[in-house]
Amino acid sequence: MAVYTQVSDDALAAFLDEYDLGKALSFKGIAEGVENSNYYLETTSGRFILTLFEKRVNADDLPYFIGLKQHLSAKGFPCPQPIMARDGKALRTLEGRPAVIVSFLEGLSPKRPSPAQCRGLGEGLARMHVALSDFPMTRDNSLGPAAWPHLWQGQSEEAAKLQASLPDLIDEALADIAEAKPQSLTLPRGTIHADLFPDNAFFLGEDFSGIIDFYFACTDALAYDLAICLNAWAFDDNPGRGAIDFNYSKGANLIAGYESVRPLEPAERDALPLLARGAALRFFLTRMVDWTSTPEGALVKPKNPLEYAGRLAFHRKVTNAEGYGA
Repeated sequence: MAVYTQVSDDALAAFLDEYDLGKALSFKGIAEGVENSNYYLETTSGRFILTLFEKRVNADDLPYFIGLKQHLSAKGFPCPQPIMARDGKALRTLEGRPAVIVSFLEGLSPKRPSPAQCRGLGEGLARMHVALSDFPMTRDNSLGPAAWPHLWQGQSEEAAKLQASLPDLIDEALADIAEAKPQSLTLPRGTIHADLFPDNAFFLGEDFSGIIDFYFACTDALAYDLAICLNAWAFDDNPGRGAIDFNYSKGANLIAGYESVRPLEPAERDALPLLARGAALRFFLTRMVDWTSTPEGALVKPKNPLEYAGRLAFHRKVTNAEGYGA
């Protein structure tokens, strides 16, 4: 989540006139994240989140994202539910951007997830995959392996400013992925979140309470979603030592939580190191792009790509799922 587009008081009032949500009482931008413009919105009817779609989001994909959340809500899975305007439509336009209001989800995002929260997240991820197993809509992963060389193009010089060895690391990783062809593996596929970082999951204490921000969701290998979560949840940043360490307790709990709902197939376990390596590379590359291209004045702080270079280096040494505590 972030804020790129500012919303005026008059524009907000006119926008809310199309809903049965009453008048705005509070309206505040959300600075976390790097995609879209997001606001906390409180009206006389309750609390909501207002999203204006920016940057990488294709407007043609928006019915997919809205339909996905409606499907999950109908299955009883905890996620924001799109709010319909008086004309029965969820998607509208605000300040020249496609926009949607969704329900407010209770809970807090963990700043430093505990092993117990990692287990709860694993269970929640598997529950989401099961709930979406009959979701009829599909969407290609626009940030899959085919996109990675294009994201890296022109970034080598800037990467070298962060760390002299980075260009060689990324060139080698791209070559390894191209040779391994993870997209050709025969793995169970379905709808994945594809961006399930701690700031996109909510907890009430140690208990998982829901998932938000589905705007990278797509159709891909289910185990790739788990690999993304290993990257996002199971590493500890230790700035005092200048290191990023894999936390085996968190990794083991994340995988065990997932398998308590949906056991991994042998092929998925075998592919986990490759998928985790690919996930680290994907997030390094998109962070690198954001690091060099976030517009001035945006209420957003780009995330340091080096965190994912460290993860990538770790994954390149892992040969099996046991290397993650599985």
